[in-house]
Amino acid sequence: MEVIIRPDAAAAAQLVTQIIAREVRANPRLVLGLATGRTMESVYRMLVRLHREEGLDFAGCRTFNLDEYVGLGPNDPHSYRYYMGQHLFGQVNLAPQHTHLPDGTAADLAAECARYERAIAAVGGLDLQLLGIGRAGHLGFNEPLSALRSRTRVKALTPVTLAQNAPLFADPARMPRRAITMGVGTILDSRRCLLLATGEEKAAIIAKAVEGPITSMISATSLQLHPRCTVVVDEAAGQRLQETEYYRWIFANEPEWESFR
Repeated sequence: MEVIIRPDAAAAAQLVTQIIAREVRANPRLVLGLATGRTMESVYRMLVRLHREEGLDFAGCRTFNLDEYVGLGPNDPHSYRYYMGQHLFGQVNLAPQHTHLPDGTAADLAAECARYERAIAAVGGLDLQLLGIGRAGHLGFNEPLSALRSRTRVKALTPVTLAQNAPLFADPARMPRRAITMGVGTILDSRRCLLLATGEEKAAIIAKAVEGPITSMISATSLQLHPRCTVVVDEAAGQRLQETEYYRWIFANEPEWESFR
């Protein structure tokens, strides 16, 4: 795992955007795992700008999102399919048939989860998985006690997650209590993981995820097992990390980051 600390949220999001753009340019048929949430909105805005102003080409890419609420269809403004359409899919040249999310309205949810795993496998797996982190340390909706080898499945949402996401609903009572999510094992199968976290409210959980013990109670700690994981934080989110001097040295000295400095 590499940890990169940037001065503020804008700089952190810009670095994540640059990493994604470099990967897309290097592999026009990149298979991207995508995340939703407020933290990702700035990344998607920058990717759209790169597409419009510099011709960043998504035509050959395929995308698979981490999760979707059970019971929400693609036209529901609270669904993640709708979110992705608004923030990315509808603004770049991604072919609609190449964008994938779990179907939260499927009659047989277990069958839908199995289908989603097969669809990822059919394209050769995920090349780059973009991640955020919940305040309880979850990746996607892999809530506490998610097995580290888990696959795509339905998860009941914890009170912490419900409280965190309910303000995004005009009527918080309408927020679904379950979601389909990629499993921790599905995420760890990706060739590269890229996690973005910003803001003081993420500081405590980032410290646990990066420097704490690996535990199923905090699914993000599983990223310590990944052979190629980059965690990008701003100063606020990184303030509780113990090895900040080392993390800063990595970005300042490692050749991989030279073009981003």
